[in-house]
Amino acid sequence: MVRFARTYWGGFLLAAGCVLVGSAFRLTIQTVGHVHYLPMLAAVMATALVAQRPATFTAIVLSVIADMLILPRQGIANAVVHAALFVAVALVMAEVCHRLASRSALLDSILASVPVVTLNGEGRILRITPAAADLLGVTPEEALSRPFSTFATDFDTTALAAVIEGAPLSLPATGSWLARRPDGEIVPMTIHASLLSPSVDPERMVLSLGDQRQTTAANERMRDLMNQLSKSWRLNSMGEMAATLAHELNQPLTAATVYLHAGQTDIARAGPLGDSAGRALDLAKTQLIRAGDIIRRMREFVSTGARELTDQRVSSMIEDLRPLFDLIRMDTGVVIRVDVRDVGDHVLADRIQFQQAINNLVRNAVDAVAGRELGLVRITGRSLGNQGYEIIVEDDGPGIPEDQMDRIFQPMTTTKASGMGLGLSVTRSIIESHDSVLTVGRSPLGGAAFSFCLSPVLELEAA
Repeated sequence: MVRFARTYWGGFLLAAGCVLVGSAFRLTIQTVGHVHYLPMLAAVMATALVAQRPATFTAIVLSVIADMLILPRQGIANAVVHAALFVAVALVMAEVCHRLASRSALLDSILASVPVVTLNGEGRILRITPAAADLLGVTPEEALSRPFSTFATDFDTTALAAVIEGAPLSLPATGSWLARRPDGEIVPMTIHASLLSPSVDPERMVLSLGDQRQTTAANERMRDLMNQLSKSWRLNSMGEMAATLAHELNQPLTAATVYLHAGQTDIARAGPLGDSAGRALDLAKTQLIRAGDIIRRMREFVSTGARELTDQRVSSMIEDLRPLFDLIRMDTGVVIRVDVRDVGDHVLADRIQFQQAINNLVRNAVDAVAGRELGLVRITGRSLGNQGYEIIVEDDGPGIPEDQMDRIFQPMTTTKASGMGLGLSVTRSIIESHDSVLTVGRSPLGGAAFSFCLSPVLELEAA
């Protein structure tokens, strides 16, 4: 009925019907006294609350005509004055009704998209919006009069009766709960509870529900990413450590082997008397060679091997790291600003390894500015056309001393009291596995700036 009244012809029919009812009421009570246009105001207001403005104007005109036909007045001036006063009052009342109707329609539209539930004093559902019903897995009709606790078993609606009697509200204003849908699905949600004024009885509490499924899924994805980054970091660190040990130990082992070989040559000149010592030296040399092989195999075992580079977007890979950046910001107070352009950002990369490199650079930058009042870390990315895509991680910290610039990427080199000296070495290895070079310089912000450039997809495919 309301939808029909909002149509063009439906509004005019409503206006005529309201005026007809008002006129009939006017004829009924005219023996009691002359009320003139008073019943017609009700007809105009009823039309204005439901129909559009043209129909409301029609109701005003029809009301004036009906009043003059029902109660003719003496003199044209008297009729015009009464009609003018009625039209003025009717226009004001109609405008007020139109605005109330518009606000009511707006509120209905908002509530239709927001999960809201109202409860009575016993915790039963009196009203529920379609969004709330969809969240709980039922239709609005199925949810009415059911205890809300049937959906959220841990939500104590029995305490509501005590609250109505004056007891303090024991439920938290906002909390996280698990709702059990009829199909068995468990839905995480937030509930914001607030009491209503006793004047709106029987509704005593309104609950605003929040669907946390996407948030929970995002948190799970973030945990998976953190686990993958952690695993990648351990493997890369082990590989870097093994490479360092192999390099450092290989030289003394090689030297020891040479010395043993020289000793064997000297002992061989001693004739039969040196045969026993020669055999012992030969066994020792064999063990040294075996130790070198063990170190080499250990390095090969922990090495990540060849990277599987696929078509990736830099903006997407860094966007996945935003939750981690938010956690870092909350823990340290350092602002991490991301300005990565998504134009021409298709590159061939190992997604996890790339993210590990960016994460390492950001954490190093955060450590460099930690404790400063306004610490800033900035990540920028831009396409250089055929030259590739450039990524820069910079900070406004003290920077890297000039005498350490040349050896900052060497393993076991660190400026931190508790550092192992592997972070930048591992990061450099990751960047080099992407056929790029990690460079360091002075940032316009005042601190250090680490940058590298990845070749675009088309260039690599053409090669």
